[in-house]
Amino acid sequence: MPDGALQARTANAAGFGRGFLSDLWYFVALSRDLRRGRLARYEILGQPVAIGRSLGGQVVALRDICPHRAAPLSAGAFFAEADGTETVECPYHGWRFGADGACRAIPSLTAAQGFETSRIGVRRYPVAESQGMAFIWVAGDPRGAAGPPAPPPTFPGVVGGAPKLVERLDLAAHIDHAVVGLMDPAHGPYVHRQWWWRPGGSKHEKAKRFEPSPEGFVMVRHPPSRNSRAYTLLGGAPLTEISFRLPGFRWEHVTVGKRQVLALTCLTPLAETKTRITQIVWSDHPIFALAGPLIGLAARRFLGQDRDMVELQNQGLKYGPALMWIDDADRQAKWYQALKREWSASRRESRPFANPVEAATLAWTS
Repeated sequence: MPDGALQARTANAAGFGRGFLSDLWYFVALSRDLRRGRLARYEILGQPVAIGRSLGGQVVALRDICPHRAAPLSAGAFFAEADGTETVECPYHGWRFGADGACRAIPSLTAAQGFETSRIGVRRYPVAESQGMAFIWVAGDPRGAAGPPAPPPTFPGVVGGAPKLVERLDLAAHIDHAVVGLMDPAHGPYVHRQWWWRPGGSKHEKAKRFEPSPEGFVMVRHPPSRNSRAYTLLGGAPLTEISFRLPGFRWEHVTVGKRQVLALTCLTPLAETKTRITQIVWSDHPIFALAGPLIGLAARRFLGQDRDMVELQNQGLKYGPALMWIDDADRQAKWYQALKREWSASRRESRPFANPVEAATLAWTS
């Protein structure tokens, strides 16, 4: 059928909501959340990870299970070694591990025993900080010596100093369902009903141009829809561009003359049925100084409505039904699945990733 024609397709339920992507950067925390000399326990892709910032400022991420007796390293502390380096000390028996995961000391050993502690180690996760955020690299092969081939993604519109808004919410959903729900353009009039965002019963036919972008796709810059009232608070003639990138980054970059607003949503899979949404907003627009608390309240309301719908959706998903997707409103969901398949295939076949998304104009009513 020609591009843009109305089609109904059943999603491959066997491949939806299964597994996680590897060899990618995942958002874990704001840099400011990682305090010097402190360790904290995180769960990433179903695995426990101890992440902390040493007294010297280095961010370290290790599997949060001591290989001796399985105590969580995150309950331990940083230890200053005689050579000036810092290690992570297990709280149970004091075993110490370097930032590379290698065991540096086992205090219970005597001098005569001569045991090579470097033969023991825990998995080390590469960590990088960028634009005030910390990202963790999850490799497909934890034994691989090669590190990340590129730094974490950077996002346009990180302006105005510290974020103006940070909201977090854990959804009882696989990241696939969280991503598809996030990019769904047709649920707004039903899930997000409020007078200040979109009048009740207001639905317009829309046509938006999409193009492929690195590891994802972008809805190219355009004026916001006339029935989206929140944009009028920005004044002027706002233009918006909405992007998605694997494994779970979605951002909207709004420009109003020289002013900018960036709303970045990071999806981090904690476990197979638990995904954390972190919403971060930067801006140099004065509206955030005037109405910041109200904007924060609205953001929490939005996320809460999405959470409530996920809980309703789970009542049906627990029976493992096939999922019917309709073009064009569900094309982004199909692209996401195609991106995932291609990413996995390119890793498996040791070849460059080839973006399967083709430029298209999509139309829907919302």
